[in-house]
Amino acid sequence: MGLFYSKDATSDPSPFCDEWRRVNWNDKTTDLRIFRSHRPPANCQHVRILLHGQLGAGKSSFINSVYTALQGRLCSLAPVGNNFQGSVTKQYKTYRIEKDGNSFYPFVINDMTGMPNGSKRNQITYLKDIKLTIKGRMKEGYTFHPEVSLQKGDPYYNDRPTADDKVHVLVTVFDANTVSLLPSDNVFTIHQIREYALDLEIPHMVILTKIDEACPELKDLKNVYKSTKLKEMIENVSREFGIPVSSIFPVKNYHNEVGTNDDVDILILQALNRIIETGYDYLNKCQLEA
Repeated sequence: MGLFYSKDATSDPSPFCDEWRRVNWNDKTTDLRIFRSHRPPANCQHVRILLHGQLGAGKSSFINSVYTALQGRLCSLAPVGNNFQGSVTKQYKTYRIEKDGNSFYPFVINDMTGMPNGSKRNQITYLKDIKLTIKGRMKEGYTFHPEVSLQKGDPYYNDRPTADDKVHVLVTVFDANTVSLLPSDNVFTIHQIREYALDLEIPHMVILTKIDEACPELKDLKNVYKSTKLKEMIENVSREFGIPVSSIFPVKNYHNEVGTNDDVDILILQALNRIIETGYDYLNKCQLEA
């Protein structure tokens, strides 16, 4: 039984309920136009988004899905692994997405090694590294070590982080298949990370991946916000970690497709747009308080 399990939603006689979040499934063109209209915030070159989560949760796949949705073709720039081979992401990596031949979208996504399962020492190392990352202390290309965190004096330690180096939105990525079964040490670490972000007033959001696997009734993605099981799953995540339901976005990443899908893209773009807008709000607040 999971750590924040309440009841088995599959016991409900109906897998669907009234739609609890509105999505315009027929207007991907408008979604893309919104992204093309985004401009860098006045006090930064971009919004920096940091993804973190368990091994195999789908962080790198989400990055590839964002690329795919914005470029209109399947992209596989971030290396992707599976739940059995450990974290494929070994280094701190920044992903930028080209808008046209001369410019990039005004946001960057940072990927980092997956949250370890196991020793308390590994959990502490991960926690130290993510705190340094949030404050902009980690330079591009740093290789993560499971038992030793980044130290001051290391060539990859940033002594003078700028506003652009710092994280503006923290995003935890959960696998919908296993989110209710998170080990207690991972739950504790996520709470610690969230508290640290809140102390810095950095917004914290959630991406819930693999919803098609966890909810087989979602043969049609347009039913995503009618699924009783998914609704309860999101409410449980909200209850456990104190994250508003409005900040939790279920998505299906591209995995074994051979072409793009508008419904997949729309869920990805909806989540990403809200993350970016939240980053703008945070940066505008920082500017007003400066």
